[in-house]
Amino acid sequence: MNPTAPNHSASGQVTFLGAGPGDPGLLTLRAVEALASADVLIADPQVLDVVRVHARAQVDTPLQASADEASIPAGVPALRDTANLVMAAARAGKRVVRAVTGDPGLDGYVAEEMLACAAEGIVFEVVPGIAAAVGVPAYAGVPLRDAEGTDVRFIDARTADSRCWAEVGASDATAVVSTTLDTVAAAAGELVSAGRKPDTPLTVTVAGTTTRQRTWTATLGSVAQVLKAAKVLPSPDGGQPVIAVVGERSAAAQRDRLSWFESKPLFGWRVLVPRTKEQAASLSDQLVSYGAVPHEVPTIAVEPPRTPQQMERAVKGLVTGRYEWIAFTSVNAVKAVREKFEEYGLDARAFAGIKVAAVGEQTAKALVAFGVKPDLVPSGEQSAAGLLEDWPPYDPVFDPIDRVFLPRADIATETLVAGLIELGWEVDDVTAYRTVRASPPPAETREAIKGGGFDAVLFTSSSTVRNLVGIAGKPHNVTVIACIGPATAKTAEEHGLRVDVMSPEPSVHKLAEALADFGAARRDAAIEAGDPVTRPSERRPGSRRRARS
Repeated sequence: MNPTAPNHSASGQVTFLGAGPGDPGLLTLRAVEALASADVLIADPQVLDVVRVHARAQVDTPLQASADEASIPAGVPALRDTANLVMAAARAGKRVVRAVTGDPGLDGYVAEEMLACAAEGIVFEVVPGIAAAVGVPAYAGVPLRDAEGTDVRFIDARTADSRCWAEVGASDATAVVSTTLDTVAAAAGELVSAGRKPDTPLTVTVAGTTTRQRTWTATLGSVAQVLKAAKVLPSPDGGQPVIAVVGERSAAAQRDRLSWFESKPLFGWRVLVPRTKEQAASLSDQLVSYGAVPHEVPTIAVEPPRTPQQMERAVKGLVTGRYEWIAFTSVNAVKAVREKFEEYGLDARAFAGIKVAAVGEQTAKALVAFGVKPDLVPSGEQSAAGLLEDWPPYDPVFDPIDRVFLPRADIATETLVAGLIELGWEVDDVTAYRTVRASPPPAETREAIKGGGFDAVLFTSSSTVRNLVGIAGKPHNVTVIACIGPATAKTAEEHGLRVDVMSPEPSVHKLAEALADFGAARRDAAIEAGDPVTRPSERRPGSRRRARS
């Protein structure tokens, strides 16, 4: 046996992982796999939240330094000492993930940590990530190369010496400069002094690949004036990192056509989603695709019925063949029946021989996740009325049983029950769950709602209007109000709100689309008028555009 070979059984292993420049969606599949199997996660503070969601709940995250090292308590290791944390965990036989911003080889200063692992025979691997100097220009609409194949030079302004500036200044290469907001003008000056023309195009991007991203187009000679005119300098946030791209590919005319990210219809909008947490998830994902920052505030809490006996008898009736149909009008109804099934040790097989109806795409998806494919979903309007239009009348020849099980909320309307009775069916109308007003959100959220800190709010029912106003107050008049239908809009107006957006049909996804269309029209109108594109919240008194917005 070779005495110098790594002792794999005695030591753990380390994965040096690139977490990308900020957008959680830029993590690679290999990175997600590594995070899922990690025992210990040691991450740069800037990307800890990005990577932690993919780690196991039991993963150990040793205390690390924040960006402000002056606030670190005595005895807490700083980021420069993370090698000690990595090595200690690996020596203990743990699987360690060391996550860095961007890419380990280009952005992360982890070579010393890798060498330390190699010196002790600890197995390690490297999972590349998207480097900030590559990912940020892509999100800013600035291609670094084209068919002409101009050279690309990457410069870290913190470590660049005079020779580096001179070489880049004397060339026509596209220069990608990693610097800070308050030193980008100095970096531009270095390039001009080294021979670059002052009218060379330049873009400056802050918070790249996130919904706080903002890009300014200037030239080497005008960048200081442009940032000052935009009121982002001087600023206490001047020390935040930026990526500056110098060269013809960052010209304003070209970027206007290629800026795909910041031109999303709801880019940077803070959108309030007042629903239950489970219901808000898919809607929030859709809002993110439009560039928005959804903020979920539960206004309705779902609780079991006060008297569960009726629900218990109905579920037993499903098993004993009491029903021909079961109709689900909400995701919560599916959840309530599923929980009762699990309580009795039942599964989707108990639905054998029973026809299943569902109102709405999300309700149907919840049933499919349970293992049940709905037999009937409204072909038109996704509502009780739409379901009744497609529901077959009772026929004693073809329907052996005339009874329908309808699990619903305690405050549901009687429309469906009355309609089914008219069609000849007997209905067991059962309270499967209760909806109650949720607890008030944190004070910061309440202040943002009343003070105009949100750009839009989506109301998906009259109860969400009443409950949000009840627990948090009325949204500020600069906030865009979007309602799922006429009844919800009427309730909003009764509470003194101006309705700006109405969904063309009662669907949360159509509501989000309608808000995106509103945002796109608002953006186009500003551009056509020659005005800056702003968010609704930036119109409120005392608001001020900042680099972090």
